[in-house]
Amino acid sequence: MKITYNIAVLICIMGFLSCEEVIDVELQESTPRLVVEASIIWEKGTIGNTQIISLTTTTPYFNTDISPASDALVQVISSSGKLYEFDELDPGIYVNNNFFPELNKEYQLTIQYNNEVYTATESMIPVVDLEEVEQTFNGGFSGEDIELKAYFYDPAEFLNFYLVQFFVDDLSLQIYNDEFINGNRTFAYFSDEDLEVGDDVIFEIQGLSERFYEYLYILSSQAGENNGSPFQTQPTTVRGNIINQTNTENFAFGYFRLSQSYKLDYTIQ
Repeated sequence: MKITYNIAVLICIMGFLSCEEVIDVELQESTPRLVVEASIIWEKGTIGNTQIISLTTTTPYFNTDISPASDALVQVISSSGKLYEFDELDPGIYVNNNFFPELNKEYQLTIQYNNEVYTATESMIPVVDLEEVEQTFNGGFSGEDIELKAYFYDPAEFLNFYLVQFFVDDLSLQIYNDEFINGNRTFAYFSDEDLEVGDDVIFEIQGLSERFYEYLYILSSQAGENNGSPFQTQPTTVRGNIINQTNTENFAFGYFRLSQSYKLDYTIQ
């Protein structure tokens, strides 16, 4: 009787398993849009001649492949009339090796793609130097992690915005405005539980325009609120400064900006 009961239970379990269905989630797919990655970065101590602009298109949510936007005409022109042509060296990757960066000079990006014209305008933003790195061993939630403070001095005569990046195994970044630090010496703070004595790390500071700072602030705020879940209410679409002059409804994603940068190397002691 016990054997018969066990067999019946097994048959029931197999029946339940055989009733499982694979559910396909159907998502509405929109027309692909242009995505522009156009950060012109001039590192102090270099001539800044080689600059790269990347063009891709949006893809369906579950598609992990990147779709390059090829055969575009990409140009940047300075307010003094200097024209820079960006040639496509790889699919979606456009390069200029003769760029001449000028601080506080205005530049206009023009992209011709799929019979539409996109433009954006920004100025080359200067930046201060990173002065030094201070290291302690009482950071993080445990109070025992290595923490690093990269110091810089904020000029009092200007409204300044900063992006500070920290390179080790991964990339961390922070954005700042000088509302509460104007004219003072301040620091960017980083702590990582995986840092060890002997590790080489790199700090980089970049100058930002106010509009690009606000763009990054919105992006970071939405990333924090959404927590990476695809099933939460989607945040508002974040628009950059790329304008479709041919068809305003077919707007692009991304941003065109120009920043001076300064890098500081440090070895964990």
